[in-house]
Amino acid sequence: MKKLVIAEKPSVGKEIAKTLGSRIREEGYMEGPLYVVTWALGHLVELAEPAKYSERYKRWSLKDLPMLPEVLEEEVIEETKPQFEIIKRLLERPDISSVVIATDAGREGELVARWILKLASSSKPCERLWISSQTEKAILEGFSSLRPSSDYDNLYRAAECRAAADWYVGMNVTRALTCFYDAKLSAGRVQTPTLALMTKREDEIDEFLGSFYYTARGDFGLFAASYYPEENTIRFTREEKKAELENLTDVKGRVISLVTEEKEDPVPQAYDLTELQRDANIALGFSAKETLDTLQRLYEVHKIVTYPRTDSRYITTDIVPTLRERIEAIRESVFSYQADEYLNSGFVSDNPRFVNDALVSDHHAIIPTETKVDLSRLSLDEEKLWRLIALRFLEVLGESYKYKSTNAKIEVNGNIFKTRLTVPVRKGYRSVSESAGLKSSAPALDEGESAFALRMLKEGDEVELKSVKIRKSSTIPPERYTDATLLSAMENAGRFVDDKEIKGNLQNGLGTPATRADMIEKLVQNHYVERDGKYLVPTAKGREVVRLSPLVLQSAELTGIWEGRLEQISKGKEDPEIFIRDIKKMAGELVSEVEKSTLTFSPSFKDTKKCPYCGKDMMKSTESDGTVHYICQSLSCQYEEKIVRIKVDTAPYVKRVTSTDGKAKIVIKKTAGIPKAVYETKTVVVNQSKRNYRRDTNGSEPMRKTSYNTFSSSGGTMADFFLKSQKKAEERKNRKKK
Repeated sequence: MKKLVIAEKPSVGKEIAKTLGSRIREEGYMEGPLYVVTWALGHLVELAEPAKYSERYKRWSLKDLPMLPEVLEEEVIEETKPQFEIIKRLLERPDISSVVIATDAGREGELVARWILKLASSSKPCERLWISSQTEKAILEGFSSLRPSSDYDNLYRAAECRAAADWYVGMNVTRALTCFYDAKLSAGRVQTPTLALMTKREDEIDEFLGSFYYTARGDFGLFAASYYPEENTIRFTREEKKAELENLTDVKGRVISLVTEEKEDPVPQAYDLTELQRDANIALGFSAKETLDTLQRLYEVHKIVTYPRTDSRYITTDIVPTLRERIEAIRESVFSYQADEYLNSGFVSDNPRFVNDALVSDHHAIIPTETKVDLSRLSLDEEKLWRLIALRFLEVLGESYKYKSTNAKIEVNGNIFKTRLTVPVRKGYRSVSESAGLKSSAPALDEGESAFALRMLKEGDEVELKSVKIRKSSTIPPERYTDATLLSAMENAGRFVDDKEIKGNLQNGLGTPATRADMIEKLVQNHYVERDGKYLVPTAKGREVVRLSPLVLQSAELTGIWEGRLEQISKGKEDPEIFIRDIKKMAGELVSEVEKSTLTFSPSFKDTKKCPYCGKDMMKSTESDGTVHYICQSLSCQYEEKIVRIKVDTAPYVKRVTSTDGKAKIVIKKTAGIPKAVYETKTVVVNQSKRNYRRDTNGSEPMRKTSYNTFSSSGGTMADFFLKSQKKAEERKNRKKK
């Protein structure tokens, strides 16, 4: 008899199979004498759509809300159904005696496996593998201490409750908003507060009133220092102080404080997915989704980095013995010098900022694998991202950066000037980027001035202030979110919450490392947000979605409240049925709140045009190739058109037939003096208006014209070009006659 092992993804399944001796490859699984190892592809099962519960839910209608099925049902995801069928057939095999759940060691991982087993109607005994590393040692130790799956029943219940809560609230509020406001609107526990972060920032920018301030810089000959009106600020606004400082020329001052300290900057931490997405956005200009997609290729295709979708910045102790082999794997690259240095002279392998079993949950930090890197096989983007990961990996294995910091405080006529000098004592991890000729993404220190003259000063010394330069500046509005800053805000959503208990429940933030990039892209695809260079700018529609959504959905507090209760369910301290009952009640209340609203959907679109069918403003949307779409936001209309440029040939060939000595001669000549082509702009209907369809089918009103043509102003109409062609031909003919 054999055990069936179900991993969450193929890569993990194959590592487990290799360790367990299951080496016979079959479609969707690997088999050995004792174990059959198969895998999911993430979730293979999801909660069913509303139409599964009632025919009336196929139509979106306010009168059918709220939708509150007594029990939510699951269904197999169509795209990954073949893999589900493979697992189901394996579960039905008579030689499979029991099951080992080897999905990710967490709440969602538990749900992935339990739903598969549920829909496959499996009743075979089940055990749980709970490991956070996929090394041979970790896998063998995990299989030697398998626990009954029933030990994790409460964790499964918490996962089911989370999924059900998102369904009840998301489905109902989305339909309520859409039907009530006659517009395609959606809302959700993660989407809405994420969008609200950006719309709030946009409101702050709109309301921002700039102000002027001054800063002053004193020239002391061998060094310069900044004027400090207060202890921690260099800004001041008083005109009297500006005039006083400008008059300070060739004035004596005194060093009233000179303090030298030796300080240490610890090595940066290894990457988790969110931190890597942030740095890739800042350093490489990658969006969060581009980083994840590129990282996935480095992991799945090239196999040179570890699992991408991790929220940990640490590794476990069983990974430490493999570090040397991982360093060797990256030697043939720009990191050859540092790799050789570590291999010959040693490296730090016990730094608690890197090695900590307690801080690794499902997966450890993103680091290079033991697979030798062949840079010739990587695309440009893949190589750039791999360099970021390899650089951070080598930095983590280095020593801390040590430096001496000298802070000087000078008093001149009662005015305080400050300056600072930083001198490296030990470069430590900073030498890695220098030796590779790269710029480190590690947080930079404020190293002060290059005021080496400070080394010759001592307290009480007299100095001369030669002059003061005043600079007038203005305050700037808050910066819009980028992928990097939005990821940080989502990860640290607790900082936007005042309640300490709720803040504590938001340690994992909004969404997960695996879903945040997709959430940002979803906001873009729904036209709630658009990209403007590196910035994410909420559209008029996006701002309306937040304005019209129930207040409770606009804050991360809801996630914090739910997470607190889900944690209690996972510990067996709260009844899941009570949680679901409260969620259903909340869903009904949110629908009622939308229905009672006195607000209207009235986005202030820029560069808009009126819908030819319903008369409402249409939203302008521009594709990456420059194609402009105009989309009617009315759900009862849904008209959409796009403006396309078509190249039109305007240089026809002229055919002439002449007779020479009774013989026919055909001459084909290109008409001269006419542009080769002009561009015609054409309005093309992408989506017919529902109102237009109704009029046409009812016969009460003829269909309106669905497209029309105009021509670029640079060349006139087609008729003009042909008229010009004929005129020139006539002129040439007349010249020949003369």
